[in-house]
Amino acid sequence: MSFGQGGPQWGPGGSGSQPPEWGSNPRQPDWGTGPQQPGAPEWGPGSRTPDWAALADASESRARRRKWLMIGAGALATVAIGAVVAIAVVSANGGDKASDKPSDQLPATADIPSDTTRPGPSFAATTPPPPPDPKDYVSSAKKDTAPLGADTLFPAAKITMGDHVYTKGPTRSTPSCGSAAHGDLGPALDGNHCTRVIRATYTAGGGVAVTVGVAVFDVEAQATKAAQQTDKGNVVSLSGSGAPAFCTTAVCRSTSNSYGRYAYFTIAGFTSGNDVTKKDTAVFAAGDDLAEYTFRQIIHRGEAQASAAANGQ
Repeated sequence: MSFGQGGPQWGPGGSGSQPPEWGSNPRQPDWGTGPQQPGAPEWGPGSRTPDWAALADASESRARRRKWLMIGAGALATVAIGAVVAIAVVSANGGDKASDKPSDQLPATADIPSDTTRPGPSFAATTPPPPPDPKDYVSSAKKDTAPLGADTLFPAAKITMGDHVYTKGPTRSTPSCGSAAHGDLGPALDGNHCTRVIRATYTAGGGVAVTVGVAVFDVEAQATKAAQQTDKGNVVSLSGSGAPAFCTTAVCRSTSNSYGRYAYFTIAGFTSGNDVTKKDTAVFAAGDDLAEYTFRQIIHRGEAQASAAANGQ
């Protein structure tokens, strides 16, 4: 076949030159009058074009349905999430009703079980050091280093012992121990290496006077021996400063004792020069009161130094 000269002729005139007539050809499909299939779009009666208004209404209706379905699903999801959060909060706060009981309905401390299997804390056993003994500080000159004199042993101008009041008179301190003693007391003091004797005189009503003498030694054993070795001796009475001479020739009552490195002695009598008899209870009381007072002063001296040592002073 030759492509240059053959083929149908579409131009006017002559047989075979007519164009096809689509409108009246019985073989052309009839789009407007045939039966409509179910679900097929409605083109309108006798129309060969789609009904665009109906299609738009249908599309809008479907869009609204989808919108409301989405809103409903979102609301349902929100409610479900809120319920889950509420359950979680209740669980975190202890949803057990037993924990919501008032405090007076809770079990007592004794009813709460305790873990008896776990060992408790252990601490190394320590024993605190014992406090210093006050007597140690008045038993040796090495520890007894506090100031010592008539003003420290006999500081008060008046002392009261029970119902008795005594007024302090003259005081004196001497390193010549034997010169402050009568009889065998002098040799006892010197023989045991007495370092000094401190004396003070006190007077009371009824013309009663007492002289207290404290003999000081380096160690306790010396003071104990000195007090034990005297039998007929006594301390020399001290007069002056409102205290007349007494017990120079008259019979007087005397005492001796010791504590720590101190031996202390008293002699009591009348400033009138009268002898002391067993019925003179005021004289006996005065000697005992001043001996007790001196004993307390020595103990107080030891306590003060022990307390200072315990506090690191």
